[in-house]
Amino acid sequence: MSVILRILFVLVGSITALFVARDSLNFDIIQTFVAILLVTALLLGGSFWSLWRKT
Repeated sequence: MSVILRILFVLVGSITALFVARDSLNFDIIQTFVAILLVTALLLGGSFWSLWRKT
């Protein structure tokens, strides 16, 4: 689980750095927000995949 979260945060850090400067005061807050959005999207995608496979 730790490895998955580390890979996720590396991905989130690079996505956030595209839109916000790393030395910005809000970088950590925006990075956390992007991480929550990405996890939510992955969970929704997994649930829709599960529903699609059953039909």
